Amino acid sequence: MTTALELHNFVGGEPAGTVSGEVLPLVDPSTGEEYGTAPLTRWTDVDAVMEVAAAAFESWSQSTPRQRQQALLEIADAVEDRAEELIRAECRATGKPWWVVRDDELPMAVDLLRFYAGAARVQQDGAAGEYHPGCTSFARREPIGVCAQVTSWTHPLLLAVAKFAPALAAGNTVVLKPAETTPASGVLLAGIAGEFLPAGVFNLICGDRDSGRAMVAHEVPGMFSITGTVRSGMEVAGSSAADLKRVHLQLGGKAPAVVFDDADVETAARRIASAAFGNAGQSCTAASRVLAGPGIYDDLVAALAERAAAMRPGPPQDPDAAFGPLNSLGQLELVQAHLDRLPEHARVVAGGRRKGERGFFHEATLVAGVCQDDELVQNELLGPVATVQRFADEQEAVRLANGVRYGLVASIWTADHARAMRVSRRLQAGTVWINTHHPFAAEMPHSGFKHSASARDFGRYGLEEYSRIKHVMSDWE
Repeated sequence: MTTALELHNFVGGEPAGTVSGEVLPLVDPSTGEEYGTAPLTRWTDVDAVMEVAAAAFESWSQSTPRQRQQALLEIADAVEDRAEELIRAECRATGKPWWVVRDDELPMAVDLLRFYAGAARVQQDGAAGEYHPGCTSFARREPIGVCAQVTSWTHPLLLAVAKFAPALAAGNTVVLKPAETTPASGVLLAGIAGEFLPAGVFNLICGDRDSGRAMVAHEVPGMFSITGTVRSGMEVAGSSAADLKRVHLQLGGKAPAVVFDDADVETAARRIASAAFGNAGQSCTAASRVLAGPGIYDDLVAALAERAAAMRPGPPQDPDAAFGPLNSLGQLELVQAHLDRLPEHARVVAGGRRKGERGFFHEATLVAGVCQDDELVQNELLGPVATVQRFADEQEAVRLANGVRYGLVASIWTADHARAMRVSRRLQAGTVWINTHHPFAAEMPHSGFKHSASARDFGRYGLEEYSRIKHVMSDWE
């Protein structure tokens, strides 16, 4: 008989319960069955953990960059040493194929930890000088304080690291809440990190939307960071405004992949299909909108449909599964509802149905013939569904690509370098890939425009987000 998993919060360097003892069920999306519980954190618990984090900030903020680097490097080594345990927790909570977490997501998390360990010791901008007669000025970067953070269920382990690593490297303390449905790897990660950090520097609480609202409303955090939907971001921004709290928003996306007539159709189809349907399309950077030139539209639709049909969903232990299930029954129903109400001019050319009755699997689905105003084109769905539109020329391609409220990422597919440079400049997206879609680098910024983001992650840019600037002037005359 398998013992049910019972998660706990991690506060002040050790596992912690909640005052009420209420719990949330944890459901395996590959089976639809409950496998454990997580604590439901409420205001009293949030209030207590904020006090712990604030107390820890007094000493951690005075630590040297070398000390913070050492802690992050030790965490990175421990994450590698306990990789199998973390992978198992991540795959059970998300249903991702084992190989995806092992080969892609966990190595990237370790890379981010090591990058920010190094970045913690790199002197940043500013130079001392005499800008006022008889006075020497210099600018210093300082940590903000307690940073409250909420992650999405799309990439729980990776997003947790992307948030806490730069915050700690900058000298802040952290209270992090994983998504309600996927807290397991985060709880494990907090325990690992706690072995190398002073008590209270990195705290983790589980809970639902109301738990997150309590974190935003609390007076202690100097910053609130969330990766989530546009709706959640707007709510956070409104709540934070009441206390003039700094917000760090990484929100939704509806990424265009713009394929011109001179592109290699087979290569584009292979790479776009992977970027569209990988992780069951549950990524704000998924290539969910394909825009095709008139000369290759039919061939590209056929090639993408063939790729979609060959990409089979399956549970984590299936070595041939291209992607896993959707996050929850609610997400599965949302995806199917969008497909059920497609307008008459749109047609499903691949997939379109739930896969099996056990778990929350859905076929990779390609929809052609859509129009710019269609719901499926305009709204983020977070499912294995991609649309294809035809454009007449470069001008229309740019107009269609920019014609949504999101501006996170985009890709351009062409053999014409001049065109790639022109179009990349005009696309309203924080990241533009050329002849690829999805690679990230720890050194380069990940951000967005319009409703997609008001924050920057990765690189020195991500580190700067977790600091504030102080001008110090000394009168020496």
